[in-house]
Amino acid sequence: MSTNEIFEGWLGLDCRAAEGKMVWGEFEPKQWEETDVDIRITHCGVCGSDTHTLRSGWVVGHEIVGIAVRVGSKAVGDIQVGDRVGVGAQSEACLSRGESCEECNTGQEKYCTKNWTGTYNGVFMNGEKSYGGYALYNRCPSHFVIKIPDGLSSAAAAPMLCAGITTFTPLKKHGCGPGKRVGIIGVGGLGHFALLFAKALGADQVVAISRGSNKKEDAMKLGADLYISTQEEMGWSKSNAATLDLIISTVDSPKVRWYLAKDLIRKLNRDIKMPLADYFTLLKANGVFVQLGVPDGGMLPVPIPALIHRGITLAGSLIGSPHEIRDMLQLAAEKNIQPWIEERPMEDANQVIIDMEEGKARYRYVLVNEQ
Repeated sequence: MSTNEIFEGWLGLDCRAAEGKMVWGEFEPKQWEETDVDIRITHCGVCGSDTHTLRSGWVVGHEIVGIAVRVGSKAVGDIQVGDRVGVGAQSEACLSRGESCEECNTGQEKYCTKNWTGTYNGVFMNGEKSYGGYALYNRCPSHFVIKIPDGLSSAAAAPMLCAGITTFTPLKKHGCGPGKRVGIIGVGGLGHFALLFAKALGADQVVAISRGSNKKEDAMKLGADLYISTQEEMGWSKSNAATLDLIISTVDSPKVRWYLAKDLIRKLNRDIKMPLADYFTLLKANGVFVQLGVPDGGMLPVPIPALIHRGITLAGSLIGSPHEIRDMLQLAAEKNIQPWIEERPMEDANQVIIDMEEGKARYRYVLVNEQ
């Protein structure tokens, strides 16, 4: 087992890092424990949440895939040195150490309330900081290290570990499959995964819902059977009323964002709100609406009468626990699911951050260590 890894990566030293001014340098991983795994990173997906944390002095990246180069003597699972493995957005939970935890005991580690450590911008139970995957190596407790199945490329697997599982989990939980009609709001990094997985899970009909028609062709190629443009189709909610069993909303703001001139974007952001009541109209009685995107300010104005009159369930969902990630990756391998990604060299991470912020990704960037 290797013990001489040099932990280097892109450091977010100050607020300018989110503007593409990260600095390459060494960082100190958590102290080695025999329950850990060291990973030589080959691929790391770029998530929108990365830029939020870059301003506060961290190595970000929580869609990590690489090769296990050191495996502790007390590591759980069957991970061996040389295995291809991945780490998602969570790296530690209490796992009922010290006292009982209902969430951890029932396979819901992602909702652990006693100790939840993110793969970056977190603090482990031993008091040390967690650092992410824009780097050469990552050290992670083995419980959250997932073997990548054969037949699934590392580049495809990386963004599934956050964006993919964030959409797969609520689709699976709420019964997406034969006999169900499912709507996906937003065709972006999350939304394109939701379309792929809804189709792979066997939904009778998958409906893509977006503001304009500019992503219609993409959505249909990703598996959508129908496309609704809420800005260009008059009466879209009435003409499609009571047709869906489940809606997954991937949009992250209650305000509309169009890729137009910046001054016009600012005006639209002030004046146009997310049409929740119209979205609810699309659901059948007792339908389910799952909100994934976190809106600006953390609040959405919810039209309660629309929920009551249709018996609608309003839900949320957070990433996925290890067993859910394994299920997703196995399905992806079996169904040959291919996310739309663009591979970029790790050395170009600063430019990739800029491109991500400007909305150029179609639909996820993956950083690649080329050495």
